[in-house]
Amino acid sequence: MELKALLKRVDEYKAVIDSRRPLTKEEIKELDNYFRIGLTYSSNALEGNTLTISETKIILEYGITVGGKPLKDYYEVTGHAKAYDFMLGMARAENLIFSEEIVLSLHKLFYNSIDMESAGKYRTYQVFITGTEYLPPTADKVPLLMKEFISELNNKSTTMHPVMLAAFAHRRFVDIHPFADGNGRTARLFMNLILVNKGYQIVSIPPILRMEYINALQVAQRSKRPSDKEFLQLILECEIEAQKDYCRMFRIEL
Repeated sequence: MELKALLKRVDEYKAVIDSRRPLTKEEIKELDNYFRIGLTYSSNALEGNTLTISETKIILEYGITVGGKPLKDYYEVTGHAKAYDFMLGMARAENLIFSEEIVLSLHKLFYNSIDMESAGKYRTYQVFITGTEYLPPTADKVPLLMKEFISELNNKSTTMHPVMLAAFAHRRFVDIHPFADGNGRTARLFMNLILVNKGYQIVSIPPILRMEYINALQVAQRSKRPSDKEFLQLILECEIEAQKDYCRMFRIEL
């Protein structure tokens, strides 16, 4: 399906969902917890975390570690959940202005238990992305690139379709690759901050689409004939699936 048609469907589904709002406080709490577990699981799984969604749920709801699994996997779950809670709080703030402080806070909350020294701090050395020809900018350029990125994002906030804006933010973020580690998860949290702030559904990229996700980013970052189309299409399709899931849970007919 072409991007224009996908955007039309996204907005049609949003209109149906909006017509059934507002939710009760209890429903909002249930929904937040549902996506807290789902997004934490899927985002970590994309990066190689071995915990299942059931194990992720046990950790977040009961605080119990899972036997036989790396401690790092546990910290990734608890850290991501903390960053998710912060993301939701910021996304629901009135007159939100995107800032570097938000990005740094998301990374710090996620990464603090894994590497306290690097959490919430831009990288100080060159990094390389395995399996791709793309070379991230040198570390000395990261602060200025992030400042320009945030400024551009705020400028586009009122002129670009919200889902396209969120996808742009994700894609540009991973281009800059501002942190030594944890860039993908921070990018997906930041993308969802934008979606929630604009009244759309949280996007979880399922592990089964991991290769499509990676390939779409590689197409966007390649030196010859780069294209954002595949990545934008993937994010739009995932938003549509999230909208369908929302409607399923609240028994809304599309």
